[in-house]
Amino acid sequence: MPAAIDAVELTRDLIRRPSVTPADAGAMDVVQQALEGLGFACRRMRFGEIENLYARFGTARPNLCFAGHTDVVPVGDAAAWSKDAFAAEVVEGVLIGRGAVDMKSAIAAFAAAAAKAIAAGEVTGSLSFLITGDEEGVALDGTKKVVEALQAEGEVIDHCVVGEPTSAETFGDMVKVGRRGSINAEITVEGVQGHVAYPHRAANPVPVLVKLLAALQARRLDDGYPEFQPSNLEVTMIDVPNTATNVIPGVAKARLNIRFNPSHTGQALADWIEAEARTAAEGFKGQVTVTPQISGEAFLTEPGPFTEVVSQAVEDAAGRAPELSTSGGTSDARFIRALCPVVEVGLVGRTMHQVDERAPVDEIRQLQAVYEALIRRYFERF
Repeated sequence: MPAAIDAVELTRDLIRRPSVTPADAGAMDVVQQALEGLGFACRRMRFGEIENLYARFGTARPNLCFAGHTDVVPVGDAAAWSKDAFAAEVVEGVLIGRGAVDMKSAIAAFAAAAAKAIAAGEVTGSLSFLITGDEEGVALDGTKKVVEALQAEGEVIDHCVVGEPTSAETFGDMVKVGRRGSINAEITVEGVQGHVAYPHRAANPVPVLVKLLAALQARRLDDGYPEFQPSNLEVTMIDVPNTATNVIPGVAKARLNIRFNPSHTGQALADWIEAEARTAAEGFKGQVTVTPQISGEAFLTEPGPFTEVVSQAVEDAAGRAPELSTSGGTSDARFIRALCPVVEVGLVGRTMHQVDERAPVDEIRQLQAVYEALIRRYFERF
């Protein structure tokens, strides 16, 4: 019989590994050791400088997967923390440390829940873990690459739970059943530099950029989509590298981001930005270049047996039925959805990425209880 896992102590062990993207700092070894002790077959899948892990207990279907990440964002001002960000100290029942909420605690809680389920003989199919060290970074060599590799091998995952901190205000008030898509675009307008008194000898890129941004912002992308809020476009940077007052600049740049619902695809939005750029550049003696990067498409896990299992598990442990939401930013669920239906459920995310990131010890154990109920209900249902 596998040994029990203490979710809080495993979380502390993980926090003590300063795995700031792309560094692993031994965090993946901690996860692998814990899972191998439960009888999981573990595979390290390294892409570039990123450590990834796929572990599976059992060979039968259905295969319920837990996905998460061991990497964390930088500490920021270390002196502003009340405790060392990687010491994992518990103060008056609260665990303080980078990754306490986002999301080393969830990995530990699911591992502890898996240990109980295996010991109780509740796993009639398979349990698996898909853990990456590249969620907080550019996310090119993490879950995306692992999913592609598993697809190529024919590995089947039937459903997935991602442990991102999804609760909004109180534990268990929200789970995520979808996410909006995201596209970034960098716009460069190259003109001809010149003296402000002789504009006919120059080509000012600034009016072209302003015209383009105005046209993009003038469009109301949509009024929302069932289960989704309206899409929004935000200009995130404008730069004209010119310190002189009597010089027409030669270049102007901007960046923007669009968070979009299923009314759109990333490619359709990229094509629209390109078309508006061509219109804005008509008659201009320069060049407008748009470089789009689609971070992920919008997706929704439709209500059904799987979302019911997750909601009932949260209600079992938290005493409340959670809101099924698509709000917030992106997560690695955008890659996993290519394999199977995916739902996200985790701690309250209020302090993630902040100084003194923290999680109450009781809530970590409560999250373990949610995962225990989820595993039990899942194999009863599927």
